[in-house]
Amino acid sequence: MDATFKPRDTRQVEDAVKWAAAEDQPLEVVGHGSKRKLGRPVQAAHVLDLSGLTGIESYEPAELVLTVKAGTAIAEVEKLVGDNGQELSFEPMDYGPLLGEEPGRGTVGGVLAANLSGPRRIKAGAARDHVLGMEAVSGRGEIFNSGGKVVKNVTGYDLPRALCGSFGTLAVATTVTLKVNPKPETSATFLLDGLEEADAIKALCLAMGSSAEVSGAAHLPGGIDGEAGKTVLRLEGFETSVDYRFKTLEKLLAQFGAPARLAEEESGKLWRNIRDVLPFASSETPVWRVSVAPASGPMLVERLKAALDMRAFFDWSGGLVWLSCDDGELHEAEIRAALQDAGGGHATLVRADPSVRSTVPVFQPQPAPLAALSRRLKEQFDPKGILNAGRMVAGV
Repeated sequence: MDATFKPRDTRQVEDAVKWAAAEDQPLEVVGHGSKRKLGRPVQAAHVLDLSGLTGIESYEPAELVLTVKAGTAIAEVEKLVGDNGQELSFEPMDYGPLLGEEPGRGTVGGVLAANLSGPRRIKAGAARDHVLGMEAVSGRGEIFNSGGKVVKNVTGYDLPRALCGSFGTLAVATTVTLKVNPKPETSATFLLDGLEEADAIKALCLAMGSSAEVSGAAHLPGGIDGEAGKTVLRLEGFETSVDYRFKTLEKLLAQFGAPARLAEEESGKLWRNIRDVLPFASSETPVWRVSVAPASGPMLVERLKAALDMRAFFDWSGGLVWLSCDDGELHEAEIRAALQDAGGGHATLVRADPSVRSTVPVFQPQPAPLAALSRRLKEQFDPKGILNAGRMVAGV
């Protein structure tokens, strides 16, 4: 009989995993289920539901440190730190709208399991870079702790970096300590209209190489969201500093035309749309997330658009390309071939029917040496393969 385990603390998580390991029974590890449509369908009859692991364990605004249970809603955490004039600088995205789920249901554990970061990653780093410590249960049914609860901490191995992005296939995080940062006084967006993709990425890369301290760099081609093409750069900080850096960009990018300026409210809405991939949220077409060298992004998209019915937009100064296959076909071979010709990178299938996600490599296939390293890591943490079996690789 299929079972659902809903633990209230780490010891109950340990008990559930120990049972699963002893009985060779795989577990699907979920929080609120908002990311069940990410990755391959999990091959498990039983569910480990972490939605009961909620609450703030400690928050020290003066120390910029927050400890929270893994099943806590990320929206709750962002409100708490926002009310104290602080933020999660890695700007976690919300996959809900893109995957046809209710927005705002993601948990802290889910965000870290998928290593979700928004446009600010180019300045602040990925989600994994903001984890100070973590308590977790391995697939062996063993509780372990890594890191600590202070910003300057070098204790032990940096296991959270391995667990972030593993989609719950290595261990079950139960408590996480995060670094928070002061929220900028204000923000504004430097906007250029009507640039072609190659010129847009050139402008973004010039800005990123300047002293303007850009915290967001994206290009939305014409028609992508029903409007004219936009090349946008975000500036955050003290108002006088933002004003000065805006003028710096104006001089640096004069060859690309006169900019417009979006004030804080309009700027915030734009970057949330980019973060959550809202231009593609209203359809059900296959969507790919492609990481590539920024300068290679336009070439990749140009090649694909010449042969396929496809829309695309760029984040991370061109290093992150979102692709929508508007004819409803997957085009996995064409996309990965074009990516290889563009110098390599990673193509992840983000949105597709479960039947499709179970038959194709959802994540970029790893080179043999890296795949061997991943297998050894899996064998150390989850030797019986009971945690989110098949989520990332078939049969693993």
